[in-house]
Amino acid sequence: MGRRLRFRGESRHKVDGKGRVSIPVSYRRVLEAGDPDWSPGQDPGLVIVYGDHRRKFLECYTVDEFEAVEDRISRMKRGSQKRKILERLFSSQSITTTIDNTGRIVLSARLREKIGIAGEAQFASNVDTFQIWAPEVYEAEELAKTEEYLDEMPEDFDPLELLDEDDEEEAA
Repeated sequence: MGRRLRFRGESRHKVDGKGRVSIPVSYRRVLEAGDPDWSPGQDPGLVIVYGDHRRKFLECYTVDEFEAVEDRISRMKRGSQKRKILERLFSSQSITTTIDNTGRIVLSARLREKIGIAGEAQFASNVDTFQIWAPEVYEAEELAKTEEYLDEMPEDFDPLELLDEDDEEEAA
């Protein structure tokens, strides 16, 4: 079994008047690997989730990763409030799209308006997913939150310590 590809890094890309934007090359390899129907010469698919009104970004999933989320939702009790909310946020308020042969996707006017994208889009990896932001919102909110958190830590703080805390929470 080969290693699992993950999304890594961040980058900014121009968005043209039709909403076309290039996906970072390294992200394309992950999307290809995460699309069970993809083969060389074909366009890999991805799922863009836009539903949570509190979020100021689009969350993008490989086909495999999104199907894993759908599988978890389908195992929930049918008709339960939690399942209904998750169905709305992940099924109803998502779109499936493909990357074209030039490495671009089209963000509809609706999606661009939802997160305030005009001339550029900020891509940020999230290990199993990636996000698309308006660059100024990403810098003002997402990066600022990380910097604020780190500013509260001692000088010798090692961010990997957060993994240890997570392991302790799971064991409890």
